Amino acid sequence: MIYSDIALNAVMLAVVLDLFVLRSQMITRGIFWVSYGLILPFQLLTNWWLTSKNIVMYSPGQIIGRRLAGAPIEDLLFGFSMIVLTLSLWDFFAKRVKAKEL
Repeated sequence: MIYSDIALNAVMLAVVLDLFVLRSQMITRGIFWVSYGLILPFQLLTNWWLTSKNIVMYSPGQIIGRRLAGAPIEDLLFGFSMIVLTLSLWDFFAKRVKAKEL
């Protein structure tokens, strides 16, 4: 399995967990997309810095080949899945804590 496959699977898993397992419905909220819009430039800046300094390198055979800010497009997919899953889990556990307090 190459990095592209892993990134696509990560997005699908995060969306399924968000919508159907955790039922946070995070990706249906406008505030999520505003938050993602704030995070994305910093992800691109970090990707650029890490790849331009050769701290992180990618094997050409493991990625699609398209790059944005020095990093493979797959990094955007992977970053998206991490953000969705983190916020979904945060929301899920916050609701559980509130329910126990009542």
